[in-house]
Amino acid sequence: MNKLNHVAFIMDGNGRWGEKKKRGRNYGHLKGVETVKKIVKSSIKLRIPILTFYVFSSENWRRPKSEVSFLFNLINHYFLKEIENVIKQGIKINIIGNLKPLANRLRKTLLKSVKLTKNNKRITVNLAINYGSKNEILETLKKIKKKINIKNFEKNLYTRNMPDPEILIRTGGHQRLSNFLLWQLAYAELFFLKKLWPDFNSNDLIRIIDEYKKRKRNFGRI
Repeated sequence: MNKLNHVAFIMDGNGRWGEKKKRGRNYGHLKGVETVKKIVKSSIKLRIPILTFYVFSSENWRRPKSEVSFLFNLINHYFLKEIENVIKQGIKINIIGNLKPLANRLRKTLLKSVKLTKNNKRITVNLAINYGSKNEILETLKKIKKKINIKNFEKNLYTRNMPDPEILIRTGGHQRLSNFLLWQLAYAELFFLKKLWPDFNSNDLIRIIDEYKKRKRNFGRI
């Protein structure tokens, strides 16, 4: 049976879901946050140690300013309101990505959430915010002062000291990685769903895990 340490998510389809419901894209993002909360709760029950959510890519700045502003306000409001619940649930928050371009208020909220949850051990939730894998790889190469090899390289990634994801789940119907964890997903099992992210649920996660456990993972062997 395949061991499961880390599941990564590309949460595609929030805006389309909101438009489909005739409530607007921002309503879809709001519902998308609720789905994240449900999946984290289910993952704790399933004893999955690490989750990584692709929240905002380095390319998402191209979206309308009003939508970007809503997303960042939504993230900021969530942690200001829910941080006590996050701590009580034993969730460790980790942020991966370049936080420098973010508004000072949001950056402070995120860093404070990381600090307040650093000793939690039940589950680690990585939030990829202003994240782009190509940028991560370039910045990692700049940090390496010793001989460049796989071991030294991986010590300088955002995900250092973590196992790579065994599973990537992308909702929304597209079958691409969209500059997400390109190095870390080299041997991940990929699951692409047509279902939009707000409709993704615990049963979908359980079904994917069951399928993952049946797969033969060779890693180059026969």
